Amino acid sequence: MKNTYLGIEFGSTRIKAVAIDEAFVPVSSGDYTWASSYENGIWTYDLAEVWKGLKQALSGIENRDGIAAMGVSGMMHGYLAFDKDWNLLTPFRTWQNTITAQAAEALTALFGFNIPQRWSIAHLYQAILNGEEHVPQIAHITTLAGYVHYMLTGLNVIGIGEASGMFPIDSEKRCYDEEMLCKFEKLTENQPWNIREILPKVLVAGENAGYLTESGSAMLDGLLPAGIPFAPAEGDAGTGMTATNAVAPRTGNVSAGTSIFSMVVLEHPLKKVYEEIDLVTTPTGKPVAMVHCNNCTNDSNAWVSVLKETANLFGAEPGTGEVYTKLYEKSLEGDPDCGGVLVCNYLAGEGVTHMDSGRPLVVRKPDSKFTLANFFRATLYSTMSTLKIGMDILAKENVGIDSLTGHGGLFKTPLVGQKYLAAACNAPVTCMDTAGEGGPYGMALLAAYRANKTEGETLEAYLNVHVYAGTKGTTLAPDPADVEGFNRYIGQYQALLDVERKAAETL
Repeated sequence: MKNTYLGIEFGSTRIKAVAIDEAFVPVSSGDYTWASSYENGIWTYDLAEVWKGLKQALSGIENRDGIAAMGVSGMMHGYLAFDKDWNLLTPFRTWQNTITAQAAEALTALFGFNIPQRWSIAHLYQAILNGEEHVPQIAHITTLAGYVHYMLTGLNVIGIGEASGMFPIDSEKRCYDEEMLCKFEKLTENQPWNIREILPKVLVAGENAGYLTESGSAMLDGLLPAGIPFAPAEGDAGTGMTATNAVAPRTGNVSAGTSIFSMVVLEHPLKKVYEEIDLVTTPTGKPVAMVHCNNCTNDSNAWVSVLKETANLFGAEPGTGEVYTKLYEKSLEGDPDCGGVLVCNYLAGEGVTHMDSGRPLVVRKPDSKFTLANFFRATLYSTMSTLKIGMDILAKENVGIDSLTGHGGLFKTPLVGQKYLAAACNAPVTCMDTAGEGGPYGMALLAAYRANKTEGETLEAYLNVHVYAGTKGTTLAPDPADVEGFNRYIGQYQALLDVERKAAETL
């Protein structure tokens, strides 16, 4: 009996597979831990590990013969370039890289549309500007999810939300923006390829994106049977929106883990072009304002590890989860502005604040109230401070947000991250029980929609009627004292960024 839907996500720290049943409840899962490596000035992953990790994640899925539909999701953006035979031409360049400033600036000016450094088109044009040898051999560029989808189905297609992190999208026509394609064609007329030919085809949620082929099944050592229908491959932003029921106008979500980003579905276009704001789409092509920050929990995770090691010196052996919970809860005792303690969590560069590299900092004045509670509260504030800088721009643009949903590792300890995010964004924040599964759960829902949608049934309607009706969750309104405290903190934080910039230059 075909009664489960499978979502696979290639995240920055885990490859995860989640199967859900017909009631949209997770019934089995598997995962594989991996990490990017910094090689020759490039953040990358070895594609051989993609298949090793995927097979391990799939080994945790039960009743694999009962999968009615599936889909692949992954880290958005980045650069995977292949020749005509799908041989990789240069190591995978991930979203973490901030090496395309020249190209991003030139394309933003050319298009009149913000092109972040992470976007595939920025990587491609930077490779051209650099005179890289592989460029004339390019026959295909795609994303990590697009690559895996092609290898499993034989179709070079991606979902529109994923595509919107490669090249600007026309939300009305639900395809790449024609005017910008023409401008890029002219810009690259000396190349032996045409941009229209090397980009993957765009599909929207619910469309047929192929089936698992015999060769695809063989790549998975037969762990999945050939013939499973596929939903269009999506990025982690699109699956996060789906997993939090934030795909309709005036809804939004914040995904917080290794990176942190907000997605707010727009009612109307922004009045200006902002370097801090990416314009992407939902899995059905609706315009979305995205504030993407490269740095979130990596620095706080490092501090948790150091503090756990300190406890071990005294013979205590607390579990890692317990240490997280205790420190998060202890931070609630801190001052709303963290008592003058400041933390910058930048391990990598940060596009929103125009940093090409990162140096984590803890800074305080002699009269700051340096307590564990204030220190760890500042550490958690730092995970969302850069996001707040971008969200404040949307507030000045009068972007309406009726609901903001949080998901990801930052929200695992109940209420703490939720409380601080509500203060940062000055908006109610909801955490749903199901959202803990994150991206792979959202991808499984898109697979279910692809298999079961009725004629004319929108994704928004499908999620509201079939998936989220009666879903439990908690909503926290912003505490005025916390809002005021976070605003004081962010004023000092923006001054700290001058120190951060100098540290990156000199250390």
